[in-house]
Amino acid sequence: MKFSFDRDSLIKEIAIAQEIITNKSPISILSNVLLEAQNNTLTIKASDTSVNFVTHIPVEVTEEGTTTIYCDKLMSILTSLPSGEVEFDQEDIKVNIKPISKKIKFQLKSIASDKFPEIASTTDVPFFEVPAKDFKEMISQTIFAVSDDGNRYFMTGVYFTKKEDKIAMVATDGRRLSYIEKDFGTNIPDFTSSIVPVKVLNCVLKKASSEGNISVAVVDKMIFIKFGNYEFSSLLLDGQFPNYQRVIPEQQLYSFQVQKSDIEAALKRIALMIDKKICRILFKVSPGVLKLISPESDIGTADEEIPCEYAGEEVTMALNYRYIGDPLKVIETERVTFEFTETMKAITLRSEPKADYFHIIMPMNLE
Repeated sequence: MKFSFDRDSLIKEIAIAQEIITNKSPISILSNVLLEAQNNTLTIKASDTSVNFVTHIPVEVTEEGTTTIYCDKLMSILTSLPSGEVEFDQEDIKVNIKPISKKIKFQLKSIASDKFPEIASTTDVPFFEVPAKDFKEMISQTIFAVSDDGNRYFMTGVYFTKKEDKIAMVATDGRRLSYIEKDFGTNIPDFTSSIVPVKVLNCVLKKASSEGNISVAVVDKMIFIKFGNYEFSSLLLDGQFPNYQRVIPEQQLYSFQVQKSDIEAALKRIALMIDKKICRILFKVSPGVLKLISPESDIGTADEEIPCEYAGEEVTMALNYRYIGDPLKVIETERVTFEFTETMKAITLRSEPKADYFHIIMPMNLE
């Protein structure tokens, strides 16, 4: 196998392959990236057996062939080379990599491609299309709320479901919940509700353009996602996702509004004095004023008042400051609304005006 390629173009693709690959042993096929040169096209594949990645880039093929090489070392070599044309030449189990304009040569050992895990073809997969911008927003509004508890693996992904003519994504770690649903105005085919791993969603969020469409399909126990020249597929997570609808309040009696920039800045300052193991912050809301307080600790304390729109009785509630800060990062409106009924029941954080997403936060004990 022999071909030449543009160094910068290949770096971009190998960087994505690195994110997929988790096994870093140089003797493991799962640490390798598969390269297939044919018809002046280089097909690149990476897999950790659960999440798969396939892409194609134009190259100049002199001799067709297929092999796999250690992904991390390939990336290190490519980044060390100057920009420009690079030649890739395989001889038996060794691969020579050298820039055409410089007297530099690297040699890597390869592993036969027949040992590489098989990646499911997307030829007959029943894809449907959704706007890329909306699909990325759905991911960004939910992905941070998944659980990191390996014992509750069914909560370590984002729930993906169809509700009548809308698509919804939900994530929860048992103490907070993020929800978004969108009506794309097109006939979305029915698909099985699924729990999608964070890894593949992160790849989509980081690599997909906000222009155009993304193609999605759920088949058996896999999700397939295509955009541009990229194809991702992933095994779905097993298990029963929690009945999230029970957590969502039907109505809440009270609410207050604040400028998002005000509360973000105050949270950042007050967090300097918060015990990071507990993460508790007190919200004391009274007519016209929201006071943020860090509970007294061995380090000290802090408090800050910001203006708010509220006309009820004074109320104090304890919240995890990270559960406030995370959704604020992805809410794009200038004002936000907190809705509540009792200080120890679910609190809803929304954009103002309301959008098609919201975030539920369970309060902490005041003491």
